[in-house]
Amino acid sequence: MPPISQTKKDKISEQILHHLFSVSPQPKFTAEIAREIARDEEFTKALLNELKIKNLIVKVAKNSIGREYVRRRRWRLSNTAFEAYSKHQTQ
Repeated sequence: MPPISQTKKDKISEQILHHLFSVSPQPKFTAEIAREIARDEEFTKALLNELKIKNLIVKVAKNSIGREYVRRRRWRLSNTAFEAYSKHQTQ
């Protein structure tokens, strides 16, 4: 498989951020995000980790009753990214 350019990765990352913004504040599992943007789960997970490093998204490691996930992770937009995205949407 040919490598994906950084430009295409950035566009796919934008799709991820848009999806998380549209369902905010509800966190989504990696598999749900991958299904929504029609990409492989491992590729999506790599992009999610890059977005986490950039502080655009936050990893949710616990479920609603406080138990930590063993194998799964949920993701949500970070507060600063949500505020920036909201300001951009209203203009």
